[in-house]
Amino acid sequence: MNDTGKVLSTMLDKDNFSKWMGIVVDEYREGYCKLHYTITEEMLNGFGIVHGGIVFSGADSAFAFACNSHGVLSLALDVHISFIRAAKAGDRMIVEAEEIHTGNKTSFYNVTTKNDAGEIVAMFKGTAYRTGKPVYES
Repeated sequence: MNDTGKVLSTMLDKDNFSKWMGIVVDEYREGYCKLHYTITEEMLNGFGIVHGGIVFSGADSAFAFACNSHGVLSLALDVHISFIRAAKAGDRMIVEAEEIHTGNKTSFYNVTTKNDAGEIVAMFKGTAYRTGKPVYES
């Protein structure tokens, strides 16, 4: 019924921010997304560490890809992030979004951002509202 590859390509085609971040999707299936990106100088704050908005955005992208993977247009309803450790230019962030539950109108996800050493950089929890509309027209 759902072609997850078409969902992902539909979303990525129009997602200029994820393109700017250099996001690469490594694994994708219903309710799941694993991606990575590398911290660049433009992503640093005044202290020379990654701006929290970048880490949030990487997690938000994985969340968006995962919650829309069922082919139902889903939008963030509520999200929270906890920053665990800093990252710097050149660090590769690996982000994994996993579905906890999907109902008729809402879905819930845990998203973990780690560095190449496997250390947790941030934990993100997201609730999505499922609109009932398709992500793309068949």
